[in-house]
Amino acid sequence: MATATHEAPVKEKRRAEGIGSMQLVSFRLAQEEYGIEITKVQEIILMGEITRVPQTPPYIKGLINLRNTVIPILDLRLRFGLPQEEASDETRIMVVNVAGKTIGIIVDAVSEVLRISHDQIAPPPPTVSGLGREYLTGLVKLDKGLLILLDIDKILGQEERDAVEAATMAG
Repeated sequence: MATATHEAPVKEKRRAEGIGSMQLVSFRLAQEEYGIEITKVQEIILMGEITRVPQTPPYIKGLINLRNTVIPILDLRLRFGLPQEEASDETRIMVVNVAGKTIGIIVDAVSEVLRISHDQIAPPPPTVSGLGREYLTGLVKLDKGLLILLDIDKILGQEERDAVEAATMAG
């Protein structure tokens, strides 16, 4: 009888740990590590030919045809106000689902898939304000530093979603 009561708390603890974790795809952008929930990522592809669409914001690079689906491509560096850089061998397009739409985001490199517990996530500091505050979910404390956790659904405001929609229609 003593054995049965001793094992029950261990099982409960394991169950609680499973609830308190999430998987992230981490990627690099201008020497910083970012992460988004793996459930938002459809696939990761190599950079290819992107068809430019006139009269779109600079961060909308254009459109690609991915298995007969036209997908708008955003340069996340430009969306975040970072300087543009030439694509390297590590540059990737992450195909993600944002607010019910499939888009591609260009990142400098995809790092790894991480499983983190919710207690590793710290809220964004109150000193972070302005552009970016709305899509910054938190900071993840890792052994090698901090990872910036993004809410991919909020990266595009209504104005940006309209621009993406217009670019897709133009293609």
